[in-house]
Amino acid sequence: MARRKQAKPRKSAPTGRKKAPAKAAPDSKPAVGPRPGRARRFLRGSAVALVWLGIGMVCVLAYFAYDLPSTEGLAEPVRGPSITLVGHDGTRIASHVALFGEAVQVGGLPAYLPQAVLATEDRRFYEHPGIDAVGVLRAMVANLRAGHVVQGGSTITQQLAKNLFLGPERTLRRKIQETILALWLEQRYTKDEILSIYLNRVYFGAGAYGVEAASRRYFGKPASAVGLYEAALLAGLLKAPSRYNPSRDGDLAHQRTSVVLDNMVAAGFIDADLAKRAAAERSNAELGGGGWEGRHFVDWVLEQVPAFVGAPDKNLIVVTTLDARLQRLAEQTLAGLLDTAGAESEAGQAALLAMTPGGAIRAMVGGKDYRTSQFNRATQAFRQPGSAFKLFVYLAGLEAGLTPRSRVLDAPVTVEGWSPGNYTNRFLGDIDLTEALAKSVNTATVRISEKVGRNRVTHAARRLGLTGDIPAGPSLALGTGEVTLLELTQAYATVANGGAGVWSYAIEEIRDETGEILYRRSGSGPGIVLAPATVRDITRMLTAVVTEGTGRAANIGRPAAGKTGTSQDYRDAWFMGFTAELATGVWMGNDDGAPMNKVTGGGLPARLWAAFMKAALDGQPALPLPGLATPDAPPAMAEQAVEPVAPAPPPISRSIPMPRPAKAPVTSSLPKENPR
Repeated sequence: MARRKQAKPRKSAPTGRKKAPAKAAPDSKPAVGPRPGRARRFLRGSAVALVWLGIGMVCVLAYFAYDLPSTEGLAEPVRGPSITLVGHDGTRIASHVALFGEAVQVGGLPAYLPQAVLATEDRRFYEHPGIDAVGVLRAMVANLRAGHVVQGGSTITQQLAKNLFLGPERTLRRKIQETILALWLEQRYTKDEILSIYLNRVYFGAGAYGVEAASRRYFGKPASAVGLYEAALLAGLLKAPSRYNPSRDGDLAHQRTSVVLDNMVAAGFIDADLAKRAAAERSNAELGGGGWEGRHFVDWVLEQVPAFVGAPDKNLIVVTTLDARLQRLAEQTLAGLLDTAGAESEAGQAALLAMTPGGAIRAMVGGKDYRTSQFNRATQAFRQPGSAFKLFVYLAGLEAGLTPRSRVLDAPVTVEGWSPGNYTNRFLGDIDLTEALAKSVNTATVRISEKVGRNRVTHAARRLGLTGDIPAGPSLALGTGEVTLLELTQAYATVANGGAGVWSYAIEEIRDETGEILYRRSGSGPGIVLAPATVRDITRMLTAVVTEGTGRAANIGRPAAGKTGTSQDYRDAWFMGFTAELATGVWMGNDDGAPMNKVTGGGLPARLWAAFMKAALDGQPALPLPGLATPDAPPAMAEQAVEPVAPAPPPISRSIPMPRPAKAPVTSSLPKENPR
């Protein structure tokens, strides 16, 4: 049977329309998501961006870190050269005067010392990695609430980085560098090591770097021996060392210490009862462990050391002229008198300076309490000497040919329209020069000055060591210029030295710790500035001041000479005097120039001088005064009379209109013509 041919499918004829796509099943979903190539491109781009971001961060860090200082040797103790001061008899006065103390470790300190620092500076120190975000936020909130900056967010690690390696400028660059260094320190050292380094390097004020130096400076004891109150006081200094310095403002320092104690309570280190008991220790902490004797002298000497040996780069021993016994005696006597009679007389300050006739300083008290004021009134204060300046007027008169027995008129006098008066408002008439000086008669002194010439008076003062301004008018005779206690004592010492000029000094020798002599005083001075006859005559006249004149309160029962001085309105009171062993000067007054309650040179200053000198020379034989130890020489000149310099109308004024000297660091008023 024949096979039938299979029929081919018939092609449909074109219609001109596209075939409609088949409908999807009702439960099917369209395909979603990126194409496979797009995902790969996203991942590749992200990786490249991260690489470039990392490169950028590395470049930024490199930019800010390329000039960071070296941190090598950070943990090693830092010390300046120590300077040990000893007295002329070998007694140690001050030791280890270097600014940096010995290095200490946190573990060797009382627990409350680092706790006080942490409670005040960085409570989360042991929790953060060097940067404390919580602390920054807390500080921001506190500052916003207060409306000004009251709190900082820097950690102790950041403070260490800033203080040791960076400057004080506030810039973004410095802040970034501070952060880099803080993070590096946290990786390099343990927390205890960082805290120890911080405590050994941070500044506590008064020239003390490090907690050990600060503890010895303020309390006279090592940091390992401080009490809770003392620890809080040290921690409080870190915010503003100068402002909260207990030596400058004890009340403000106490307020700050109380804040630190409250912080320790808030941080959980101590309880409120313990903080209250610690605050009651204030007086003991401020008195500390001593070490304040002779501090004005110590500061004065330290300023001079570089002039002799340059900037010290090794430990030095400085042998000074100070006598520890006399220094202690001077400080106790001065403070005791100011606390009693001085307080009643409104005398707030005083200074005392004692030196040998050759100028070796044995005692220097620059003020009542060094802890409350480091200003040295013996060397820095320029005050009006009043009648203590009359020494130079009478020296000029003797050198011009007058003698202690020469006659001078005590009566009203007018010079260039100025008419000085006497303190007693009385006139003695015709008297001799000895009585005029002993009773400190103003009109007679002015007549002598005018007779011999003011230039001669000025020359005598310059020759005996006065360097300050001396007015050119007639009032110079009554001490209208300004002098320091050091220079005026030096001038009186010249008389005690037999007329040989005196350059006061405090350093006898400087050697290093190996014993090598770097400096040794071999003697100095301007030579003879007063003739022997002049020394004899002025010494006799100054002796009369003590025995029968305005300085009778300074009579100590042995040969002594001196002169009183009082400036206008009792603003300054002086007693300058000497024996064969010591020349001592005393000043009393107020730093602001406020008048005292009728304190004259013959009152409290003479009493202070006598109390100090009597105790200082106790047990020593009484020696004759220089210039009076040899038989009397014949008078060099015949007696002369000092003629009146002008008609004698009634006094028209007792005040001296003078401009305020420009160089006086302590304000003082113009002197009244007080004789004592």
